[in-house]
Amino acid sequence: MAKVTFVPGTGTLAAYLSGEIDHHAAQSLRREIDAQVDDRLPELLTLDFSGVTFMDSSGVGLILGRGRHIDALGGRLTVQNPPRAVRRMLDLAHITYA
Repeated sequence: MAKVTFVPGTGTLAAYLSGEIDHHAAQSLRREIDAQVDDRLPELLTLDFSGVTFMDSSGVGLILGRGRHIDALGGRLTVQNPPRAVRRMLDLAHITYA
């Protein structure tokens, strides 16, 4: 089961993801992240994948959708700390990360 923990800052929102991100988990995470973004309207949304143990293509959709959402609000998205298995998926989808 995937979880997300939020750390807000001045103009920023960091979402620390953990667990397994599959189709079911991605839907729940999307709702939680979008609610926080809509409430806080950050200039920068950071998705941190350091705690993710598995991710399928639903995780890629999660990232792309959050990118479109934050972009429509005038902000930007960064992805950071993906483990090796997640990096492979991000590389295949041409998603940049730090």
